[in-house]
Amino acid sequence: MDNQNQLSQQSDIPTNCKYCQSTRIKKYGLVKGVQRYFCNDCKRKFVSSNTIPKMQTPTKVIADSLNMHYEGMSLAEIRRNFIQQDGNYVSKVTPYNWEKRFTKLAIKEADKYTPKVGEKWQADETVIHNNFGGKKKRLWLIGIIDTDTRFILATKLSLGRNTRDIELAMKEAKDKAGKSPKRILTDGWRGYIDGIELVFGSETKHIQTTPFADKELSTNIIERVQGTLKERTKVMRGLKTFKSMKQFLEGWVIHYNFFRPHLSLNDKTPAQMAKIDFPYANWKELIEKQPYSVTARIPIKSYQPRPLITKSRKSRRKARITKKRPRITQPMPSISQVRR
Repeated sequence: MDNQNQLSQQSDIPTNCKYCQSTRIKKYGLVKGVQRYFCNDCKRKFVSSNTIPKMQTPTKVIADSLNMHYEGMSLAEIRRNFIQQDGNYVSKVTPYNWEKRFTKLAIKEADKYTPKVGEKWQADETVIHNNFGGKKKRLWLIGIIDTDTRFILATKLSLGRNTRDIELAMKEAKDKAGKSPKRILTDGWRGYIDGIELVFGSETKHIQTTPFADKELSTNIIERVQGTLKERTKVMRGLKTFKSMKQFLEGWVIHYNFFRPHLSLNDKTPAQMAKIDFPYANWKELIEKQPYSVTARIPIKSYQPRPLITKSRKSRRKARITKKRPRITQPMPSISQVRR
């Protein structure tokens, strides 16, 4: 047990500074039994290597929270899990704040890459919310996926599924892939006919499938993905606004494309099948390998040493604003003068 504790403590010893990534660091005493470190370059103090600057929670806990949330657990269940397993009494809104903060970071990193997808796509629309906003309105989700790589190219939320909505979803998929497919498989909804024609023109062949069609002419892949997403959002009570729904949907798509391995893809992610060299294998690496300027919410000014003062004391005195007046009272005589 002692050897294991020593090994775990050695693994937490940082090799570089959290702020400037410098290797010129040294130990800087203990505070409540926790080892602190000091950087000789940026003159900042930090604690350990398993947390990002200005945060007390380890990156593993944050990554577990994000992974559990997008895999199906609610925020309340995540909090109970931390309390039961680790005795970590996090706030009720803490997992939600982690989701907002680091999902935006993941979206920004994922937008830098273009997937190499195949020539056959599948599109489908489904009702993801029957009482959206408490106004008994249907919220539709239009999804487009590549058949070969299982990479989700577009997810469009709208209050309808007319030609304009289909057109916007197709344009989003085209911009993401950087190309037009040779075939698109859809169901018999009439909005697809003009929506696909307006975006792709005659370059793409539109095939409307029928139920129980051949496997090569079926939209079962996109229907299965949307079924999984509907099961996930059905139990979520906080998705009452378009903004919150879009935020969760974008994070779930990032998790599906880049971090979630698929059994049908030999335990690879759709991003790997699309030949994307994504430098982060999971949420933990995404959080840890970012520079401080990206992950920090509170910007810190760069360290600037004070200039050396070489002037004399007289030159440092401030100039008088008012003119010096003569003394009105006479000075007191000294003891020698009194004795005389």
